[in-house]
Amino acid sequence: MSRSLRVWQDMEKERETLQSWKERVGHELDVVVAFWLEHSHDQEHGGFFTCLGRDGQVYDDLKYVWLQGRQVWMYCRLYRKLERFRRPELLNAAKAGGEFLLRYARVAPPAKKCAFVLTRDGRPVKVQRTIFSECFYTMAMNELWRVTGDAQYQSEAVEMMDQIVHWVREDPSGLGRPQLPGAPASESMAVPMVLLSLVEQLGEADEELAGSYAELGDWCAGRILRHVQRGGQAVLENVSEDGEELSGCLGRHQNPGHALEAGWFLLRHTIRRGDPKLRAHVIDKFLLLPFRSGWDPDHGGLFYFQDADGLCPTQLEWAMKLWWPHSEAMIAFLMGYSESGDSALLKIFYQVAEYTFRRFRDPEYGEWFGYLNREGKVALTIKGGPFKGCFHVPRCLAMCEEMLSDLLSRLAPAAALSARSPPADPARRGAE
Repeated sequence: MSRSLRVWQDMEKERETLQSWKERVGHELDVVVAFWLEHSHDQEHGGFFTCLGRDGQVYDDLKYVWLQGRQVWMYCRLYRKLERFRRPELLNAAKAGGEFLLRYARVAPPAKKCAFVLTRDGRPVKVQRTIFSECFYTMAMNELWRVTGDAQYQSEAVEMMDQIVHWVREDPSGLGRPQLPGAPASESMAVPMVLLSLVEQLGEADEELAGSYAELGDWCAGRILRHVQRGGQAVLENVSEDGEELSGCLGRHQNPGHALEAGWFLLRHTIRRGDPKLRAHVIDKFLLLPFRSGWDPDHGGLFYFQDADGLCPTQLEWAMKLWWPHSEAMIAFLMGYSESGDSALLKIFYQVAEYTFRRFRDPEYGEWFGYLNREGKVALTIKGGPFKGCFHVPRCLAMCEEMLSDLLSRLAPAAALSARSPPADPARRGAE
């Protein structure tokens, strides 16, 4: 067989596989969005129910602010990015969710601190001493502004962003977290990660804001990169404020899914900065390293938590397989392949996607189960709760669909040429 024929056949096989996955991902996205449209909308008080059983039945009507913000963002993003979701029902639901957040999310306006949990009608139940409710409030408001053009939403987003940056980089006292003398001065990777995602969100197609947040983006990326420890052999979830390894379980704690999510956040940062050297470093340390250590060799799937010394983690759920690390892994490896062309990354994407579709998706009622045991069997039948809402699964599917479409469009010119007449095999030509 000639080399040109072999290349053509490989290209055709790759195109067919990519096309097949694009169709699978697109269909699954339609099913997942339909589940939330049917079951999660609170028509009486606004906002969304996220505590949903397997069939979509509401088992608790508490509303979690970070999940409210995530669902508003997700609906707006789908409406803006994918033509088939440009439907009034999505936009109207997003606007209703946004108004619920504007009215009730902040505990004591005009102060910016948001509740973590609200009653169904918007009364605060619980506050977390973190920035995450506020971060997803910001994402929701910015995306609402993009689809409606209403300047009120953008004003809310920018003001909250300023407050978050103040808490993180200047004075965290407004979060209400006491500074206890025995607590180590540590930094979780989650904080610079979510800030980096906000930098991208607010800076998209806005040169002025992108410029004003450029230094912040570099700062966030630098802080995330400090979590690569032990001579580049481990990504640790927590480090000291000086960027050094901490002692004890806190210091040895690893979260493979978080490392992979940080990986694709950093990849997007390298694209904006035009830094191929950093891109290669990110692929090696934040994609391949956590995947190799975090993939269960016996049962497949990503462990939820690990100990860097191989000791038994203290978290009871450490060996479970959760929906969101696998969603992030799909995004990370497809993005890594898209940016680098390294076929090994595409192979891992297929490996993760096959496991994920086989184990998490529910063909009977739609959406994905969130919690599997180590063997990959469903441990909790719920489709939503305090931590799982309309976010990781549809974001993964929408982003993968977009990346697969882009990859197929790159192959299209070559496929069009080869479709006219595939290269002849010299051996066969001689036999004729």
